[in-house]
Amino acid sequence: MTTDQFNTITDALLQSWSLRSSSKWTKDNPAMGQCGVTALVVNDLFGGDIMKTKLPGGWHFYNVSGGKRYDFTASQFNEDIIYTDTPSNREEAYADTNEGQYRYLKQEVLLYIDKQTSL
Repeated sequence: MTTDQFNTITDALLQSWSLRSSSKWTKDNPAMGQCGVTALVVNDLFGGDIMKTKLPGGWHFYNVSGGKRYDFTASQFNEDIIYTDTPSNREEAYADTNEGQYRYLKQEVLLYIDKQTSL
């Protein structure tokens, strides 16, 4: 993932996260509850691996691509994450979301990216 791609997907996620992508979303903490659905959408767009790390509240999902960790939802936590990079998969990440949330977030992210590339 290039720096431009990273910046674009970061902006797309920030603009797209809502109560429609996670019931835990809040205006003050937009990344809250978005890890599974975000890991799936990022995996769709960039491939790589879905990883997980056990936290006090349960499993936290994120992506690894080209040997680099991408955790677009780390900001939901007040403490630093000690990553264990436990291999995961789409099925486990999907268990953290539902079809409606997944379809909504993917559609919104793709629309955002399309708008940015057509400017």
